[in-house]
Amino acid sequence: MNLRKQNGLSLIGFILILILALFFAYTGVKLVPIYLNHYSVVSSIKGTAEEARGANMNPSQIRGSLSRRLQVNYVENVRPADVEITRNPDTLRVDYEVREPFIANIDLVVSFSHSESLSN
Repeated sequence: MNLRKQNGLSLIGFILILILALFFAYTGVKLVPIYLNHYSVVSSIKGTAEEARGANMNPSQIRGSLSRRLQVNYVENVRPADVEITRNPDTLRVDYEVREPFIANIDLVVSFSHSESLSN
């Protein structure tokens, strides 16, 4: 008698793999916009730092310029309190965190920090 073992994925195994794949896809859907928004913040900071290097700007002008750039890029996560401008050494630093509701009472929290030199 020639008995063959059955090979392959069972229905329960397939459902478990599908649930795992959907979980990671859902996590990606929640995290990708946050990181795309962060890239807009970084480009705004770099543009403001380049502008400040060319024109001798005071801190309030730098904050205004950064605020306008962030508005143009539709960035909502960075508040004026997150922006720090120091004079020794001249740097523009932005520290902020984003909270995104995930599942029920679980939130995804992502922290960002970026700084640019304001000196030539």
